[in-house]
Amino acid sequence: MLQQSLHLPCQRLECCNVPHPSDGQRHPAMWGALLVRHWPGAGRASLSIEQQPQGLFLVWSAAMGLALLAAVLLWQQRAWHRLLQADPTGLTLVILAVLLCGSLWAGQRAWRLGLQWQALQDWQAHAGSAGPSGGVGGAEGAGGAGSWAAEHVQGRCRGGDASVLQQLLAEQAHGPHEMAWWFNGIQLKLGLLGKVIGFSMLALELGRMEAFDPQHSAQLLKSLTGGLGVALLTTLTGLAGNILLGLQLMRLDRFADLLVAQTLALGERQVHNGSERV
Repeated sequence: MLQQSLHLPCQRLECCNVPHPSDGQRHPAMWGALLVRHWPGAGRASLSIEQQPQGLFLVWSAAMGLALLAAVLLWQQRAWHRLLQADPTGLTLVILAVLLCGSLWAGQRAWRLGLQWQALQDWQAHAGSAGPSGGVGGAEGAGGAGSWAAEHVQGRCRGGDASVLQQLLAEQAHGPHEMAWWFNGIQLKLGLLGKVIGFSMLALELGRMEAFDPQHSAQLLKSLTGGLGVALLTTLTGLAGNILLGLQLMRLDRFADLLVAQTLALGERQVHNGSERV
């Protein structure tokens, strides 16, 4: 009778050999992922501070604050001016723009994941306070509109296919990260492109040499090192940007893994409680 009044035809669904929430949803292997994966602490599970209300966004804000401080110190030393002046191709500026846009997107994504985490915690609190008799009905208003946890648990309790709902949840949590990882790899590719252009400039200067004149050796060395400087600067900037953005994306992935795992566990508990009431 309780089941009919709530209009929630909960059924016990079998969940044998369910794959990891992010299996098949992870970003493709690329140099950025390989570099960041071996960075100390980058691949750790979600930190305790990240699980606080909007903790992931606070960690991102602290990291961006340090990066902004470093950028200001470099600007005071005129390092940015010399860096851009030494690269006539403009690839260094493009790499920095990609890093800035990617970092801002990571902050927006951290905020959104934090909202979903808070909605999940509210759902769990209401479901726990309602007890086994309250079921989903006691927590129906806790998740709020657009809550991934609410959509998943309600779908499970209404008899939805577990694997389909799991794939939908994994896509919501990890799907947008795929494009971000692609842009992260673009930084390395732009750095390699700068290396090719720089060595091509060096080769062209060598090809124009007809004879070595000791009186013009300083000008000759300056023209030769110009192409070499472009190659080294663009490669260094691409590697640094790739690592910095990759660290942010790796923390987003780890937090999304935790969010998916907690949501799946909550769905299993609600389905189990519903089947016991029946």
